[in-house]
Amino acid sequence: MATFNLKINGETKEIDVDPSTPMLWVLRDHIKLVGTKYGCGIAQCGACTIHLGDNAVRSCQLPVSAVGEQEITTIEGLSENGDHPVQKAWLEIDVPQCGYCQAGQIMTASALLKRNPHPSDTEIETAMNGNICRCGTYTRIKTAVKTAAES
Repeated sequence: MATFNLKINGETKEIDVDPSTPMLWVLRDHIKLVGTKYGCGIAQCGACTIHLGDNAVRSCQLPVSAVGEQEITTIEGLSENGDHPVQKAWLEIDVPQCGYCQAGQIMTASALLKRNPHPSDTEIETAMNGNICRCGTYTRIKTAVKTAAES
């Protein structure tokens, strides 16, 4: 066990965990932030996507020991009232069906727009590639990203 001081959603949290513990389980089991979902466990589906600094990363394969001083943002910390432009576009376009993948999709899209406020269709498709939606709402996801970029 080791003690880690993590900056998560603007707050410092002190936790005692094994250094190899994936951030997904630190967030869900130790800090009780359950918006980040477990999907595949091998960083292939995107359901567990969080921001580490400004980058979208898969938390299921990110050991807590690799975080260092970087700030972590989860879906709960993206905005206080669900009013981030990507979240608003998701509702406007009616993206979710089952909703399971949506936190990861939104986190990936918001990281893209932070890096590139006006992405092309190809850039959106490339950035969102690997975020799996079992319901197949990919067309609406791309439309929502474009809508968020315009706002």
